[in-house]
Amino acid sequence: MKKDKIIFWVSTGLIALMMLFSAFNYFTNPEMKAAFTHLGFPDYFREELGIAKILGALALVIPMIPYTVKQFAYFGFALVFISAAYAHLSSGDPFSMAIAPLVFLGILIISYIYAQKLQNIKA
Repeated sequence: MKKDKIIFWVSTGLIALMMLFSAFNYFTNPEMKAAFTHLGFPDYFREELGIAKILGALALVIPMIPYTVKQFAYFGFALVFISAAYAHLSSGDPFSMAIAPLVFLGILIISYIYAQKLQNIKA
């Protein structure tokens, strides 16, 4: 069980930190605005996604949040990672631009699997 908790917290921490870092960049980095324009997204979507990433990251790491809310955050992040990879590929970016979202999708899946294991242990 200790190994499961370590894997869960490391993978969840990586996801939460990445989401918070990217949300911060969405609000402060002018290059991110240009990247969203390049991908064909309106500017308000960048702001909306930044807020959603902050809320989702908090939902995953705050223990008092109900597990059903955490599942929505997992689904939302999975959708974000898949959509990011697809958006890069669809806009003509090289495949290397789609790799990072897919790697984080893998880490998210690990976090979700271990969240499920820990949830079942408590039941």
